[in-house]
Amino acid sequence: MPTYTPPLRDMQFVLHELLKVTDEYKAMPKHAEFDADTINAVLEEGGKFAAEVTFPLNVSGDEEGCRLDKETHAVTTPKGFRQAYAKYIEGGWPALSCDPDYGGQGLPFTVNQNFFEMLNSANQAWTMYPGLSHGAYECLHAHGTPEQKRMYLPRLVSGEWTGTMCLTEPHCGTDLGLLRTKAEPQADGTYRITGNKIFISAGEHDMAPNILHLVLARLPDAPQGSKGISLFLVPKILVKADGSLGERNGIYCGGLEHKMGIHGNATAQLVLEGAVGTLVGEPNKGLPAMFVMMNAARLGVGNQSLGLTEVAFQNALAYAKDRIQMRSLSGPKAKDKPADPIIVHPDVRKMLLTAKAYAEGGRALANWCALLLDKELHHPDEKVRAEAADLVALLTPIVKAFLTDNAWTAASACMQVFGGHGYIKEWGMEQFVRDSRINMIYEGTNTVQSLDLLGRKVLANNGATLRKFGKLVAQLVEEEGVNEKMAEFINPIAYLGEQMTKFTTELGFKAFQNADEVGGAAVDYLRVAGHLVFGYLWARMAQVALREIANGNADPFYQAKLQTARFYFARLFPETATLMRTARSGVANLLDTDAALA
Repeated sequence: MPTYTPPLRDMQFVLHELLKVTDEYKAMPKHAEFDADTINAVLEEGGKFAAEVTFPLNVSGDEEGCRLDKETHAVTTPKGFRQAYAKYIEGGWPALSCDPDYGGQGLPFTVNQNFFEMLNSANQAWTMYPGLSHGAYECLHAHGTPEQKRMYLPRLVSGEWTGTMCLTEPHCGTDLGLLRTKAEPQADGTYRITGNKIFISAGEHDMAPNILHLVLARLPDAPQGSKGISLFLVPKILVKADGSLGERNGIYCGGLEHKMGIHGNATAQLVLEGAVGTLVGEPNKGLPAMFVMMNAARLGVGNQSLGLTEVAFQNALAYAKDRIQMRSLSGPKAKDKPADPIIVHPDVRKMLLTAKAYAEGGRALANWCALLLDKELHHPDEKVRAEAADLVALLTPIVKAFLTDNAWTAASACMQVFGGHGYIKEWGMEQFVRDSRINMIYEGTNTVQSLDLLGRKVLANNGATLRKFGKLVAQLVEEEGVNEKMAEFINPIAYLGEQMTKFTTELGFKAFQNADEVGGAAVDYLRVAGHLVFGYLWARMAQVALREIANGNADPFYQAKLQTARFYFARLFPETATLMRTARSGVANLLDTDAALA
C-alpha cells in the first residue's frame, strides 16, 4: 500500500527562503500581520488532515468509485468521502483564503496553495469536490450581484454547499462558441435553462445538501459564437428568500462517466429541463466571467499534478531503497545482502531525480504564482498589481500544461522503478499514473494551453509580457554572472534567455505569413518556456542553498537541493535544444501529409 508524508520542509524553504513571502506580505495591509510561524502551523495541521483523513481513502475510493441511482438521480460517493468532508468543514478548511466579509479567514493564497497540494497528493478525486467550490467562490466574488454574494458566498466559504462549472456539451468541448444550452428570461427576473452538459466534475454527490452550478447558456437574442454566451447560477435545490432550501430545481444527473482514473470523483452528465437560474455578470459576457473560474481551475489542475508527482516520488524512493536486485556495475554496495538495493543503479536514480526535480520545481512555480495572485489582489500599488496580473496570465498555461506533462512523465518513471510490481494495483503506483494522465486533458488540453501561451500571451502583445519575465532572468544573471559556483546554473538560463527572444521573433514572422505555424510550434514552445521558468527558479533555489552552505549551515537539505539542481540542468533542461529545433522545422511536415493520413 502507498504512503504519504507532507513535504513541509520543502514548502517552508520555498515560502520563507526562496520567495520570502512574509516580507512581501508586509506591503499588503490585508496580509501584513501573517508571520512564518502562523503559516507553518497552519500547513502542519493541514498536512495532518491530508495524510490522516483523506489519504487513507484514496485507494478504496478508486476501487469503489461513485454510484448513480438512475431512478432518483442521486449519486453516492465512496465510503468515507462524506465523513471526511464533514471533518474538512469542521476544521474550517474551506474558508482558509476566503474573504472575511463572507466568513473567510483571509489567509494568503500561498497557504491555500500548499494545503491543496497536500490534499492532491493524498487524494485527488476527493479534493476535486472542495477544489471546484473555490473556483465558484472566486467567480461569484468577482462577478456576482450583491444579492448573489449575500445569499451564496457564505455557504461556499463555510463549505456547507459546493460548486461546479458547467461548460462542456456533447458536441462542443474547447470550442464553446458551438454551445446550445438555452436560457429563457422570466417575468420575475430569473431564467429557465434547458440543455445538456457533460464531463462535469463533482456534478452530483452526497457530500453537501446543495450544489451551485455555474452554467454557460445562450439568451434568445444572443449573437452566434463565443460572444453570445451568458453565465447563470443554477442551484441544485432552489433557495428561498430566507436562505433555507426549497424545491428541487430542474437539473439532475443523467449519467456518470466511466473514466480511466479519478474514480472517486463524480464526473456527471447533467440534464437541465427548465432549471431556474440567475444571471451572473452581464448578458452575452459569460465567458469573461467564467474565465475567473477557468483560470483558477487551470492553476488547480497544475497543482493536482504537482501533488501526484510528489506522492509518486515518495513511494518510488522508498521502494528503491528497500528492493534488492542485482549488483552495482562498479561492485557490491550492500555486501551484507545477496543483492544491492536498486537505488544504486544509475537509471533508477535518473527516474527518481526526474520526479524530484519536477516536484520541487513545480512547487516553486506554483507558489510563485500564488504569491503573484496575492499581489494582484491585495497590493496597494496599482503598478505592482498590474505587473503581477501580467505575469500570472503568462504563467497560467505553463502551470497547467508543463506541470501536468511533467507529472505524467514522473509518475510513469516512478511506476517503472517498481518494475513488475508497478502495474500491480496493491502498490498504488498505477493509480497515480492513471490519474495524472487525465490532468493533461481536462480544463483545456495542453495543446490548447500551448496555443493560448504562444498566440494570446506572447505574440498578441509582441512579447511584452515575456520580456517582463526576461528581465527577471537578466537580473539574476547580472547578479550572479561572475560567481563561479553559480555558473552551472546561470549560464544555461542566460543562453536560453537570449535564444528565447530570437526563437519567439522567428515564430512570430512565420505566423504572420501562415497562422498554422503557431499550431505547429506551440506545444514545443510551451515546454521551452516552461524550462526557462523552471531554470530561473532552480537557479534561485541553488543560489539560496549555496549561500546557506557558505554560511556554515550543515543541514543536508541544502546539499540535496544543489544535487537536484545539478541533475535538472544536466539531464532535463537540455530538452530545450531539441524542442526549438522541432518547432523551427515548420508546419509543412505536419500539414502536407494527406497521403500519409488518408
